[in-house]
Amino acid sequence: MKLKIHSPYLAAVFCFAATAVSFSTETPEAKPFGKTKEGVPVEVFTLVNKQGVRLRAITYGATVVSLETPDRNGKNADIVLGYKTLGQYEKSSPYFGAIVGRYGNRIAGGKFTLEGKEYKLAENNGGPGLKSSLHGGLRGFDKVVWRAEALAQEGAQGVRFSYLSKDGEEGYPGNLEAKVTYWLDDQNEWRVDYEMTSDKATPVNLTQHSYFNLKGEGKGDILGHELTLPASKFTPVNAAMIPTGELRPVAGGPLDFNKPTAIGARIQAEDEQLRLGGGYDHNFVLRRPLFAGLLGGRMHPAATVREPLTGRFLTILTSEPGIQFYSGNFLDGTLTGKAGASYPKRSGFCLETQHYPDSPNQPAFPSTILKPGKVWKSTTVFLFGAK
Repeated sequence: MKLKIHSPYLAAVFCFAATAVSFSTETPEAKPFGKTKEGVPVEVFTLVNKQGVRLRAITYGATVVSLETPDRNGKNADIVLGYKTLGQYEKSSPYFGAIVGRYGNRIAGGKFTLEGKEYKLAENNGGPGLKSSLHGGLRGFDKVVWRAEALAQEGAQGVRFSYLSKDGEEGYPGNLEAKVTYWLDDQNEWRVDYEMTSDKATPVNLTQHSYFNLKGEGKGDILGHELTLPASKFTPVNAAMIPTGELRPVAGGPLDFNKPTAIGARIQAEDEQLRLGGGYDHNFVLRRPLFAGLLGGRMHPAATVREPLTGRFLTILTSEPGIQFYSGNFLDGTLTGKAGASYPKRSGFCLETQHYPDSPNQPAFPSTILKPGKVWKSTTVFLFGAK
């Protein structure tokens, strides 16, 4: 059976992957990246591939601090927002490049009930009467130092981050052992594998929170980037940015990205959901097409983004049922990035593969509960190219 791939950018990636030649890769070395305010050493690992892609990640938050990819002329640029120093990440970071958890996105009212018991979380997002727990609380997985192990295999370099979130941390039940592995291979594929176990039932929803700008970080806004997002529905939100429980069709509205559309084309449209989010900040319900078994058995296309000026494109595949598209609405120019440029409004976008927000309080949503004796596994792949 011959597989028909509808996205021209996805097809180009697979054509490239079929012709690239793998080579034996050395294990990446750990180098110092400073110490936390508590004096804990933080290391940085650099993953490189044969095509010149270069990814740097630190043990603080399993954070990707830089990601260099070539444009259509072969010129590299760093395409993720971030900082030069550890101190900047500790002081003020809107989750730049980090792994967020134990529960990525929002939980309404900072509470949920599980097996008859109510659990109270930090209310670190929203205003009066509209509070929620966001991205794991006051000290989520983005703000801890992970253990790390360098990896290598034929044609790829990797690093495995591990963290034990103890029972009661940030209000969550169970000792949760989390492992997140980054692989960068010669086919320009950045693969993120998640694996978790717990000794008590607990909600989990980890995601990778990089802000992308395919022109290069600090090179202006992302409104001209063309987004394709294969979703027929999304989860509309209330004033607290909490899903109402409805699965609403995107067809005909400003959240319809089933055909390539510039991010800025409809971002100012008169639409209640855009007004509530200050732009795009919504979870999309992904389709699972007939070829969902492609690349790893459970994966399906989640998004493709193309930047017309540089020719760079990014295609995302995932085993997750949803993806949060955030258009950088709350960046305001007060943060200065690693190249010395400020990050104004909409100078980066996020595409966070995930289960749906507030799932512990939404019985109709896919469950995020990990039970003892079970292993939670998930994979997301970011494929880079230029044409």
